[in-house]
Amino acid sequence: MASPTLTADFARALPELAQPWQAAVPPEPKLVVLNEALAADLGLDSAWLRSSDGLKFLTGNAVPDGATPVAQAYAGHQFGNYVPLLGDGRALLLGELDHSTPRDIHLKGSGRTPFARGGDGLAVVGPMLREYVISEAMHALGIPTTRSLAVVATGAHVQRETALPGAVLTRIAGSHLRVGSFQLVAQQARATRDLSLLRRLADYAIARHYLQAAQAENPYLALFQEVLEAQASLIAKWMHVGFVHGVMNTDNMTISGETIDYGPCAFMEAYDPATVYSSIDYAGRYAYGNQPLVAQWNLARFAEAILPLLATTEELALSVAVETLEGFMPRYHSYWSAGMLAKFGLTGSVESAALIDQALALLKDNQVDYTSFFRQLARAGRGDPDALPPVFADWLHRWRALEPDADAMDRVNPVYIPRNHLVEQALTAAMHGELAPVLTLLEVIGEPYRERDGLQDYAAPAPPEFGEYRTFCGT
Repeated sequence: MASPTLTADFARALPELAQPWQAAVPPEPKLVVLNEALAADLGLDSAWLRSSDGLKFLTGNAVPDGATPVAQAYAGHQFGNYVPLLGDGRALLLGELDHSTPRDIHLKGSGRTPFARGGDGLAVVGPMLREYVISEAMHALGIPTTRSLAVVATGAHVQRETALPGAVLTRIAGSHLRVGSFQLVAQQARATRDLSLLRRLADYAIARHYLQAAQAENPYLALFQEVLEAQASLIAKWMHVGFVHGVMNTDNMTISGETIDYGPCAFMEAYDPATVYSSIDYAGRYAYGNQPLVAQWNLARFAEAILPLLATTEELALSVAVETLEGFMPRYHSYWSAGMLAKFGLTGSVESAALIDQALALLKDNQVDYTSFFRQLARAGRGDPDALPPVFADWLHRWRALEPDADAMDRVNPVYIPRNHLVEQALTAAMHGELAPVLTLLEVIGEPYRERDGLQDYAAPAPPEFGEYRTFCGT
């Protein structure tokens, strides 16, 4: 197979946000892991990707026909503080693969760019494998996400606290348009009083993700509504599986509604809305229970950015933006409630909603593992008297009276998630050259809803000696 042909749609359509750049040349590239199933879905030949030419492609050192590698510019609020220029400091958009729907092929750890801001532009094997594992777990769980095609070790050492093996991750996404992309263009529009670039960016987002919005009476308001709907659905799905993103800055909220940036993320174990894993989230801004509110806050920043496009006057634009934004929480709660009813095997009723709230309170008060609780609950629904602790006895009696569907519960409640201790064990082994634990973990979490013999350790919470878990922005 020859090198795949890419397009340069983003680079051509929005050159103001695209800095042409070349990837650094790795001294000794070596494939660490390749997502063969994803490669097949994209029409890429896995055998070619494993070849020397394929490795050059996966590290950005062989630019395919039609491609224009660029570092993308964007701004963003980071922990609530606005940064007027961020951009891809160590990443490049190679181009778009013109498959059934266009897909970005994007590299992380490919070297310094003009947006590096003092960073070295490099990435490390462990964090790149971490993004690979978590993003593929999210995909298997049915949650919209960027995907990971490959991790390639560069053969170079990257200086962090110690010298660590360098790597490049090849990421696949519907696009890399972010709320922060619009924020950067909006600040330029305010300075120049010229809306042409903002309009082109919005038109590009509509054409890329929400074609139906182009037919609306107010296409830009329709774009806002579509992004809001996508995010309401996405955040509800995060909450259903106990996912804590950890760094919900506006530059990490996609216009497509895909989960992006798996730096300090983790899956909650003992249920607690205040759960925080990120080592730098001192105030708990991005705690598990805060995620819907943060999403709404980010969407307010998106509305501010596109406000001049929403109506002919600022007053009217503000009115329609506020009205639309006020719809986020009802839409989120609708998605969340539907998903939680399914997790509990119930149909909608006032009594069902009350039971869910009571169960979550019991989980929190008794530090019960969130993921395994629902599979144990299904066993209780089938008559297992010892499936849950005695503290749930009264609640179980009322739950059983609603005739829950235990089989339906097993179809939506995972047995296996990327448990934090298992991820750390696998990454530690990989950093020492032993990849088998990562590959086994990927195999297990690739089918999260199918319970299998001999995998009890992959379904169990972390042992007490694992201690308090903290994550870092390594990716």
